[in-house]
Amino acid sequence: MNRALRRISIAVLVMFVLLLVNINYLQGFQAASLAAKPNNARAFEAQFAHQRGSIVTSDGVTIAESKPSSDVYKYLRSYTHGPEYAPVTGYDTLYSQTGVEAAENSLLAGNSSALTVRNVIDLLTGKQRKGADVTVTISSAAQNAAYSALAAGGKPGGVVALDPRTGAILALASYPSYDPNVLATHNGDQLIAADEALLRDPAQPLLNRAIVETSPPGSTFKIVTSAAYLTQNPSANTQTSVDSPAQLMLPQTTHVLTNNDGEACGNGGGQAPLITAFAQSCDTTFGKLGMDLGGQVLNAMAAKFGMNNPGLTIPLGVAKSNYVIPPSQALTAFSAIGQYNDTVTPLQEAMFAAAIANNGTLMKPFLVQQVTASDLSTVQTTSPQVLSQPVSPSAAQAIGQMMLAVVQQPDGTAAQFNAQAEGGLQIAGKTGTAQNGINNTGLDDAAFTAFAPYGNPSIAVGVIIRGGGYGAVAAAPIAVQVIKAYLAYLAHQGKQ
Repeated sequence: MNRALRRISIAVLVMFVLLLVNINYLQGFQAASLAAKPNNARAFEAQFAHQRGSIVTSDGVTIAESKPSSDVYKYLRSYTHGPEYAPVTGYDTLYSQTGVEAAENSLLAGNSSALTVRNVIDLLTGKQRKGADVTVTISSAAQNAAYSALAAGGKPGGVVALDPRTGAILALASYPSYDPNVLATHNGDQLIAADEALLRDPAQPLLNRAIVETSPPGSTFKIVTSAAYLTQNPSANTQTSVDSPAQLMLPQTTHVLTNNDGEACGNGGGQAPLITAFAQSCDTTFGKLGMDLGGQVLNAMAAKFGMNNPGLTIPLGVAKSNYVIPPSQALTAFSAIGQYNDTVTPLQEAMFAAAIANNGTLMKPFLVQQVTASDLSTVQTTSPQVLSQPVSPSAAQAIGQMMLAVVQQPDGTAAQFNAQAEGGLQIAGKTGTAQNGINNTGLDDAAFTAFAPYGNPSIAVGVIIRGGGYGAVAAAPIAVQVIKAYLAYLAHQGKQ
């Protein structure tokens, strides 16, 4: 062989080797990303050629599944109890996904690299390929109670319930909601019409108010202010006397801060035990504490509770809850009582109570419990993770006692719900009523955060009702219903 032919042969051999390397790289490492590209026609057709995995609650209720279809596509997505679980499942349409359907799309569709070996085995054995099933942490008892209570109230709002010991999300409900089944159609014209109708709806049913919409926390933020105060003053406790004037003069302004309806705090002498000021939700007390602590300290504590975190996912994307450092002492007083520019999601409200319930340790919230392949093998499992340590166990115990006083003391802002705690159930909570200029209802937003049972917490709940008025009236009853439903389920299962 002459030199020229040898060179050509070597060049051709190198190109073949490079081609084989590239093919193996694409199939082994980029198959999932290529399949997920929106303009991939083969992937578009393949998503309906195989049965998509189901989404199931922690107690075995199937909330999304693919059923045989009589049209050109083999399977049609179906959502049991669609509106109730829509904030969890989201939807899977011809062109897009949301919710868990989007967050776990490659696993549900069966084209994740984690399923490659199983898919090859199915191909070799002639077994019908199927996507993986996703088990979410949701308790159907808690979810049903949350959604039913929201719907009964009829006002826009969201509810989130957490297991404070692990961070598992037990309920994630939003109202008004929508039926994902209307978007699961294989008829493109029907899909576009349904989507446009939902987008035009002034009630915004597609908005996931549990984790995307933010509102002022109102007095529930006093948990954060109390945490900052007790951390900065280690010798303080629930009986420590704090300034509680009838009116709080705000520096560099002619404005004064007063309590609800101008009421006095405690016995009206200008001082009150911290637990009394908390139970009665005295704005002047916590406004003064906020000014003394300063915006930087409050901001640092708010961050420990999960606020100002743009990267929080469950794995669904979560809107950032905000604490903005005020430019003046006067505005710091307002921020310390959950006004000024403070904003939170219902998830954040639940995180407030969960951290206190778990002895000061905040667990990272998560929604996906486990992913199971079609051969019933476990693909992945979520392990609980610590997100932060906002306060010491002793400070958490003190705040927990003050939250219990909100419900149990006769002058507590949620005292009317103590009678609803059947069988000696002790609920610890904090009410919030917040001015919000964008809800256009003429009423304040209502908030409530709570945990139970007080001695051995297994659930923490956050509720926000837009235009609900007082937190004790519109939000607290919903939290109580969710708590009782979940604890009843645990008792039935012999777990409580």
